[in-house]
Amino acid sequence: MDSPLILLVLLALGIGLGVLLAGAGYLMEVRHLARLLREREPESNERIAAGTMPGMTELAAAINGELDRGADAHVRDMRHQQEFQRDLSALSHDIRTPLMGAKGYLQLAADETDPERRVHELDMAAARIDATTELLDQLFAYTKSTDPDLSLELQPVALKTLVEESLLDQYPAFAERGWEPSLDFEDEDVRVMADREALVRILQNLVVNALRHGAGAPTVAERASEDAIELVVSNPVECAQAIDAERLFERFYQVDATRRSAGSGLGLAVAANLARAMGAAISARVDGDVLAIVLAFPRGVPYKTVRPR
Repeated sequence: MDSPLILLVLLALGIGLGVLLAGAGYLMEVRHLARLLREREPESNERIAAGTMPGMTELAAAINGELDRGADAHVRDMRHQQEFQRDLSALSHDIRTPLMGAKGYLQLAADETDPERRVHELDMAAARIDATTELLDQLFAYTKSTDPDLSLELQPVALKTLVEESLLDQYPAFAERGWEPSLDFEDEDVRVMADREALVRILQNLVVNALRHGAGAPTVAERASEDAIELVVSNPVECAQAIDAERLFERFYQVDATRRSAGSGLGLAVAANLARAMGAAISARVDGDVLAIVLAFPRGVPYKTVRPR
């Protein structure tokens, strides 16, 4: 056999042997990774290590990235589950408490011989039932505000008119406290692009929040810039340092950790959901002893139907 032919045969054999060895090396690496993944504990922080074969380091890094994302998602799911259990427990407490109170007053009324006392106890029972009804209404409103099929029709809405109506709806409560809300509108004819029903709910919730948790009459101000029209609802509050402004719009969040204060902790969450669904922004800040909630409507929003994300 000619020397050149022998060299070609040996070269082909060498290449073939190299390919076989490389394939065997890749196969061993893949089996190694598969075994590590198969034997790895689901909640383990162990990382996948690869050998020196070309490309295997990148493959191991990609696998580790997916494992990290899965671990992060698991942590988020666990946190959400814990929050749900906490919220469910708080909601159960908030519903049970007024109902048990109503039951107690009804039992007292049934045994009461004094007509005036009986009327008082029945009134107290009715008040507890009203509190439960209000809580269920807020819960329904919150559920509706998170519904992905909820449609909102954006159209020009006279802002000051709705603010005045929301304040007048609570006139007895303001009168009882001796408070007189004030309005400060730069443009009394200002209109914003909003869903009227959703905006009414937002304003009602902001006014009720000011009544329940404020230490003085609220001020409702309108301010405009090139980019947005802002509605600022502010009022003095007690224990301002205890307020976490970034958490005010969380469901069931209450400054009073013992939940002794009135309210469900859902009103501002509903307001935030509806505001976002309309493309508006809502935020809160504490300046000294004053809590200010800012509802900002962007300018230039067209007529349209929107759905919350």
